[in-house]
Amino acid sequence: MSFFGNKRLIIVLVGLVLLISIVGFTSRERARLTWPEMFFKDVFSVVQGIFYRPAQAVSTFFQEVGDAYNVYEENRALKASLDQYARMTAELHALQAENERLRKLLQAEESLKNSYQLRYAEVVARNPDTWNNVITIDKGLKHGIKKDMAVMTAKGLIGRVQSVANFSATVELLTSYERRDNISATIQTVQTVNGTVTHHPVSGVIEEYDSQERLLVMRKIPWGEKIEPKQQVITSGFGGVIPPNLPVGYVVRVQPDDYGLTQTAYIQPSADFSQLNEVMVVERNFSFSPTGELIPNQPQGQQTALHQQQTALHQQQASQQAGSAARQQAAQQSQPSAASGRGAAPSSGQGSAAAADSGGGQ
Repeated sequence: MSFFGNKRLIIVLVGLVLLISIVGFTSRERARLTWPEMFFKDVFSVVQGIFYRPAQAVSTFFQEVGDAYNVYEENRALKASLDQYARMTAELHALQAENERLRKLLQAEESLKNSYQLRYAEVVARNPDTWNNVITIDKGLKHGIKKDMAVMTAKGLIGRVQSVANFSATVELLTSYERRDNISATIQTVQTVNGTVTHHPVSGVIEEYDSQERLLVMRKIPWGEKIEPKQQVITSGFGGVIPPNLPVGYVVRVQPDDYGLTQTAYIQPSADFSQLNEVMVVERNFSFSPTGELIPNQPQGQQTALHQQQTALHQQQASQQAGSAARQQAAQQSQPSAASGRGAAPSSGQGSAAAADSGGGQ
């Protein structure tokens, strides 16, 4: 087949030449467009306007939906960060509060370690039904906790050990309305005699807790003693259960009793009973004998010295007993020889006497 015989190819080539010519002609800068150009431009502009506006609206809608989703994701991330910040802030405040409590416990230990042996414990349970009565701590018999030991915080006395298990203990609080044991205490008063300031302790007994006023009630204060507000109250140790010199609180007011024979003081507790987290159990300086008698406990150094003295005494007694046994054995061995000597002497004497008698008879 010849080249010029292919009509379709010739038509395509002619069309391409015309198209290139038209493009080249219309691409030049001209003052006016030809009428075909204006016709097609107007037609295309109308058609483009019909399809452009809906397409633009749809595109804008989906773009706004995407922006809203991005804002939602960003807002959720910011909320998560804010929640994390709030949690970290709460943890920081909790750590600061714990640090402050532990610092106060350390200060209390420094002031009491020379007088008592302290055992630290944490409050692990506090029943809302008995909120003002008892708490449970995480130390028990295995940790040296015993019944009736005093329990305190860094600020002051809060109660005593009521019952003890192997690894936990129940503490009866001073605010308990079921408390049966009274606490002997003294009020630290200051008196001026002849220009000299002296400290005069005034004894009394803390018998109950006023739940309405949230104050301890101290009775049996001698009449005539001058008690003033803000004077400190400490334990006296006279009861034999609670050790002496433990802070209890401060006097709020004093009034006569019902019979006018003694005075009654209302005391603001030093400890905060609403915030009990870490406590200290104070070891008593005495113990009970099998017969129920109180036996004072010696300090560790005195116990060691006493033990050494007892050991030396036992050794001395053992050496003395060994020496006495040796002397007794030597004495027993010397007794037979002495007895034989004493038997020979009388027989010779008797022979002499017989000879004398016989001679005289002659």
